[in-house]
This record gives sequence, C-alpha cells and structure tokens, in this order.
Amino acid sequence: MNVLKTKVEKKFLFGIMLAIGIFLSVSCAQKEDFAATSVDSLVQGYVKVERDNNRNYIIRIHLSDLVEATELNPSKQAYVVWLVTDEFITKNIGQVTTSSDMILNGIKNSFETVSSFKPSKIFITAENDAVAQHPGVQVILATNRF
Repeated sequence: MNVLKTKVEKKFLFGIMLAIGIFLSVSCAQKEDFAATSVDSLVQGYVKVERDNNRNYIIRIHLSDLVEATELNPSKQAYVVWLVTDEFITKNIGQVTTSSDMILNGIKNSFETVSSFKPSKIFITAENDAVAQHPGVQVILATNRF
C-alpha cells in the first residue's frame, strides 16, 4: 500500500512540476502588438520575444497585409527591422520579406532572429538598402517600449 501511495505521490508531484514549468516558459515570452503608422495603416502585426537556453533573445515578428516596399510612395527596396536596447542603441537586426498567400487572399510576413541584446523596442522602416546602419524616416510599424 505504501509503495502504491508513493508512486501516486510521485506522479502527482511530477504533474505539478510539469504544470509549473509550462507556466514559467509561457509567462517568460513577451508579446507586443505593433501600432500602425500613417505610412501604411492597413498592416497589422505583433512581435514576440523569448529567452533561449543560452540567455539570448529570440525575436519573432508576424505581420499581415504588408505591401511590397517598392509599392510605397516614395518607393523603397526593403523593410528593415530595428531593435532598440535598454541603453538606447539602435541595431539593424534583419530584413522582412513579403509573400503572397493566394489561398488566404492576403500577404503574410514573418521574421525571426536571435539577438544577444535585450530589446526594449522594435520597429520596422522602409529603406533603400537592407543593410542600412541607421533607420530612415519612413517608419512602418513600431512597438511601445517593453
């Protein structure tokens, strides 16, 4: 009887520890909606930031209805994702690419990267050069500080 009770207790404790682990991993992810700007008010999206096992930040961006940068006025060549650190340093962390989805009748975009810098804000600009070192003035989307 004691052996059975011990097995049941172990399973119960394992279940509680598993639930706590899942809660902690989900609660560590930070999701922030983008606020549209006057450049393209139809585009919507969010950014999700998580920590990995190496203490880096995984940054995932999901967008919908982002038109090709060449269709903007003035026309640009690329959408660039910028990260602002706690020390107010702005870094180019990559380029968003667009893809049409004929089944869903829309344009879906996603972006994912890993950074050692903790983001306090993420924003996307339209640029003439995907490897720009400083953001231009044509801001497409931006988060609040987080």
